[in-house]
Amino acid sequence: MKLIVSFVLVCALGLAAWWGLQPAQTPNARAQLSDLQSVDDTSKYARALSPRPFVFPLDHGPHPEFQTEWWYYTGNATDERGRHFGYQLTIFRRTIAPATDAALANPASWVTNQIYFAHFAVTDSTANTHEAFERLERGGAGLAGADGQAFKVWIQDWRVEGVSPSGDMLNLVARNGQTSINLKLASAKPVVKQGDDGLSQKSAEAGNASFYYSYTRMATTGTIETPSGSYTVSGTSWMDHEWSTSALGKDAVGWDWFALQLNDNREIMLYKLRNADGTYDPVSGGTLVDSDGTAHRLGISDFAANPLAERWHSPKSEGDYPLNWTVNLPKYNLTLAVTPRIQAQEMGTGSGIYWEGAITVQGTSPAGPISGIGYLELTGYKGTLKGKV
Repeated sequence: MKLIVSFVLVCALGLAAWWGLQPAQTPNARAQLSDLQSVDDTSKYARALSPRPFVFPLDHGPHPEFQTEWWYYTGNATDERGRHFGYQLTIFRRTIAPATDAALANPASWVTNQIYFAHFAVTDSTANTHEAFERLERGGAGLAGADGQAFKVWIQDWRVEGVSPSGDMLNLVARNGQTSINLKLASAKPVVKQGDDGLSQKSAEAGNASFYYSYTRMATTGTIETPSGSYTVSGTSWMDHEWSTSALGKDAVGWDWFALQLNDNREIMLYKLRNADGTYDPVSGGTLVDSDGTAHRLGISDFAANPLAERWHSPKSEGDYPLNWTVNLPKYNLTLAVTPRIQAQEMGTGSGIYWEGAITVQGTSPAGPISGIGYLELTGYKGTLKGKV
């Protein structure tokens, strides 16, 4: 599951006037992204109340009746000499006012109630560098948007495009200066419905949930460019798509999220919602995906994810992050050590601060030693988060 990252929106009231947006329920100037999924009045937005069937390719596209949505891609790849890269491309959609005007339904119109924003990052482990960028754009006049008929989601020239009717084969393209990705992704496994048959609860309150599915292992080929050069790479990616109108529990201050791809062809997603008193919300959980694609739901009692005592101190944000973890799944006799590729993978883009980066996995299983790759997301370690995951 992709848990929404900390984000500070620009002065949305000013943008509303400039873009011709409807002013009702416009976010505050420095709202956390987690807050953007939670407003006082949700009566005019759809809520995720019970499981529903997913229909593809339409459900790869946007769901504007819900307040918030994101398409999330991360991956690990190497070139022919073994040089490692990690990447993240996440595109978010936010409805800032219920649709009350026919013009809002016209994607060619400059008048819109949709904002799109995106985070793009590349880690070059050999060079010990992590470059992170962001964009913000209105969801109209072709500047940004999403389409489920012929799946694509884009913000300016950063884009994800389906190349198969089912949407499980994709092209990802993003560039900022000398940093870029141009990648082809093809899912090696069926779609995974997270949570309760695709309904992922975020707190005990009814409706505080999302619709959520993943492609947990996508074969990846293409090119990655950094200031050090251009590289032909291959590797594995992870995709999450989630949409909702919901909130975190009132005591939540952040979350820890793991996406692990093991070398025995299994995948594990885990998330822990942290409360201010150090406890975890009981809805925390995850999924283990077998080599044949069978998904097993995990509750909070099915795993332990504990950070080591030492933390990495960010010289930029002054945040302190637990980057080394021990993960245990007793039912599956798995003990795993999670380690960052490099420490400095903080997403301090200027509008939000969180840590998200490439990791390695080493451990033991009933079959013997096991290893893997993945991504780790840590929020709420620089400031607190209120609102929605």
